[in-house]
Amino acid sequence: MASSTSQQQQQQQTKASRRAADAAERRERLRRNLPATVELLQSRQADRIDDADIDAYVSLNWLEWHGGGLRLTITGRNVCAQSIPAALA
Repeated sequence: MASSTSQQQQQQQTKASRRAADAAERRERLRRNLPATVELLQSRQADRIDDADIDAYVSLNWLEWHGGGLRLTITGRNVCAQSIPAALA
């Protein structure tokens, strides 16, 4: 019985680790794509941004809805500023 419980706990930990890794990978992909997303917003091509990505950016507080449109938040500006030097390095 203890072995079964131990196996269940290990499986739960493995699933949790996998979910955390997937979330970190998605966040990194969003971080890398944020400057391009901002360019699309500035050129009024927001329709080219995936809806799920918009939702993720808003939930991360990198973009916000304002007057029916999206705009970059201060946090989003900081993420972009950190991305640019990394791309140049």
